[in-house]
Amino acid sequence: MNRSPALKRSLTLRHVILFGIAFMAPITVFTTYGIAIKSTHGMIPVAYMIALIVMMFTAYSYGKMAQEFPITGSAYTFVQKGINPSLGFLVGWVILLDYLFSPMISALLFGIFVNAYLPVLPIGVCILSFIVIVTAINIFGIKIAANVNALLVFFQILFIVAFCLLCIKGLLEGKGSGELFTSAPFFDPEVKFASLLAVVPLLCFSFLGFDAITTLAEETKDPKRVMPKAIYGIVLIGGALFVASTYFAQSIFPNFSTFKDPESAAVEIFMYAGGNFLNAFFLSVTVTASIASAVASGGSGARILYAMGRENILPNKIFGHLSAKFQTPVYNILIIAAIATSALFLSIETATSFINFGALFAFTFVNLSVFVHYFIKKKQRSIKGLLLYMLIPLMGAGTTALFWTKLDIHSMTLGSVWLLIGLGYLLHLTKMFKQRPPELHFEETEYEMRIVE
Repeated sequence: MNRSPALKRSLTLRHVILFGIAFMAPITVFTTYGIAIKSTHGMIPVAYMIALIVMMFTAYSYGKMAQEFPITGSAYTFVQKGINPSLGFLVGWVILLDYLFSPMISALLFGIFVNAYLPVLPIGVCILSFIVIVTAINIFGIKIAANVNALLVFFQILFIVAFCLLCIKGLLEGKGSGELFTSAPFFDPEVKFASLLAVVPLLCFSFLGFDAITTLAEETKDPKRVMPKAIYGIVLIGGALFVASTYFAQSIFPNFSTFKDPESAAVEIFMYAGGNFLNAFFLSVTVTASIASAVASGGSGARILYAMGRENILPNKIFGHLSAKFQTPVYNILIIAAIATSALFLSIETATSFINFGALFAFTFVNLSVFVHYFIKKKQRSIKGLLLYMLIPLMGAGTTALFWTKLDIHSMTLGSVWLLIGLGYLLHLTKMFKQRPPELHFEETEYEMRIVE
């Protein structure tokens, strides 16, 4: 196979931010709302503010490492080059959980909300239909273009704005709390701080996407300047949308204990705040955003598996195979589709926690990469260095590690098994660490160029 030429550096700050927000999918704030509101006893905006602060520490570390290593690879590259190649391989292995299971999350959310709006359609049928559609799109090689991503971001933000405006109208008419400004979602003396911290790992799922933009470094103009700004911008924009939308959701529907089903609680809120119009609007946004997210994450997962198969990190016959007819890694796409069918028996809480195992594990070591690379290896130990390269990244590593340990037993068990499999595989590849571990390279391949053309 001949290598295709590398992509041109054509992406600007605006493009990168839009990509990150599209990957983040801001409407995911409503998918975990019912579970989170009960866990926080009505103080979900504060929990999102805590999650925002935690993510800003990690965003800082991603920005610093992207400045130093403006190349494709994200967490695996940062840890490989910042700390140790073997540890970097393990981080790359664990972060695969995000790519392999993200389409399953999209399928699950699609099934829950379509079934809630159209109960005549069984949730299993909705999920399987979604997987078939997304799999077919990825096999045929159809992509979500940058302009479509921008449109989808606008569509989601428009929905959140419409929701907030309808809530304001309802509050002024006496609905819900009847108060436009209330401290209830931000302070309740009976709510323990531990309750808020316990739900933060679940809320961190809403922020995922800011880290993914570092894979665009080689296609971005002036990535050393653009990447940090984009990372900070995405986290702050997402945090503002999450806090605002949950504040108005709590204000317009304060009696959260009456939800019939926590997983589809948002549907009840939409019906109360905006009737069938808002509910139908949300359904259309969910459908388009879920399909776009699943196509993107499924395609990314297939790309990573293909790259690993091409370089014989995984069996080449399966993972390095390209369809002669479609010129896409069909086997990898089908493997990801098979994993997505786990949406038939996993809950949102377990599924998002499982995704968070990979994310929080990677975030912890990216934070540590800043400390090891700058403070230890480069010996930047001035007063400024103590703050920027020791205190901030270690606080980021400590908080993400803490929340990582608070994930539920299912995600910890499954994630730990996956990590042990990766460790065993690494021992095999390195002949018990006698050889240098393989690195995951993501330069453009013939398959990728066909997608982007």
